[in-house]
Amino acid sequence: MSIIAQYGFVFIVLACLFGFFMAWGVGANDVANAMGTSVGSKAITIKQAIIIAVIFEFLGAWLAGGEVTATIRGGIVDPDLLQANPELLVYGMLSALLAAALWLLIASAKGWPVSTTHSIVGAIVGFGAVGLGMEAVAWNRVGIIASSWVISPLLAGAISFLLFKSVQHLIFEAKDPFAAAKRTVPFYIFLVGFIISMVTLTKGLTHVGLDFTFGQSFLLSVLLGIGVMGIGIVLENRVKGERRLGDQFGYGSVERVFGVLMIFTACAMAFAHGSNDVANAVGPLAAVISVVRSEGTIDAAALVPWWVLVLGGGGIVVGLVTYGHKVIATVGTGITELTPSRGFAATLAAASTVVLASGTGLPISTTHTLVGAVLGVGLARGMAALNLRVIGTIVMSWLITLPAGAGLAIVFFFMFKAIFG
Repeated sequence: MSIIAQYGFVFIVLACLFGFFMAWGVGANDVANAMGTSVGSKAITIKQAIIIAVIFEFLGAWLAGGEVTATIRGGIVDPDLLQANPELLVYGMLSALLAAALWLLIASAKGWPVSTTHSIVGAIVGFGAVGLGMEAVAWNRVGIIASSWVISPLLAGAISFLLFKSVQHLIFEAKDPFAAAKRTVPFYIFLVGFIISMVTLTKGLTHVGLDFTFGQSFLLSVLLGIGVMGIGIVLENRVKGERRLGDQFGYGSVERVFGVLMIFTACAMAFAHGSNDVANAVGPLAAVISVVRSEGTIDAAALVPWWVLVLGGGGIVVGLVTYGHKVIATVGTGITELTPSRGFAATLAAASTVVLASGTGLPISTTHTLVGAVLGVGLARGMAALNLRVIGTIVMSWLITLPAGAGLAIVFFFMFKAIFG
């Protein structure tokens, strides 16, 4: 009797527990990143952030998370080399989940915004290289993923820099900033609706049976963007221009208009994050379930059961609710002082970058992307606006993440091998 047949139920129970623990870590660390700008700029409260995250993280995971899940599950370690010993893949995926989840627990306790993608990719590479041999790891694929960790914060930083400069020029430098905000913000809201719709329709919906051409996707995205803009205009009209003491230019009213916009960008960021990062918890879990169900056959293209996405989404929500406040404080207030207009530029830039990457199947780091975007907004105001000490700590925690995930995974891999082997 094979090990898979003998311990199949135990493996699935362990995978579900570790997958939930990993999803909890994603919620505690990464969703807190995604919501940090919105809460830090005081555009939404923690309670509203949690409600937005619950809804849009789940939708992002379910509608647009399929491409990245395939990469995490079968794109990093060569499944063909494991056909003779499928139990090694089970040990490896269990150890990767447990290792990454433990590291996220440590980082969240410290308030460090580390990368869950780094953690899980590092853990899978660690068990693959040591447990199976260096040739088992698809190093070219790992190289592409690693390069995206540099490119994504640079790209998000550049987009947020340009967005914030456009806000400064079109609104804050206008004769009547409040009237200019009322005129211009609807176009930014359209942009949010259009970008998220476009990538979801072109890349994300094939696994739920909807396949649109590029032209159809473009047309639908324009219509959805206009619909979102209409909702934004209704909400925006409730904001009245009033000058408070010490606010001679009426910038407070302008920021309240941007507060409306931040609700939309927070939804966009939660959707983008769910589409990219649920794979970190669900990919290895889906691999274990697939191997156990097929009694040892390893199929890189196995479907993810719907309840696995629900488990991942549920874990993310619990993590955010129970432990997300520490990392929200670091991203929202630690790097640079955020207002709704600055938070908008950072969040939209990060969401656009993440959603584009999800569409291409690249598991980039939401954390790196968002921190890059916040830095871009800070730089648009000059170097003095940045807290270099906090930035140094963040970079240090990033550098530790890969080896920490890999090291822990190697220890757990040999532990599982000893227990079951």
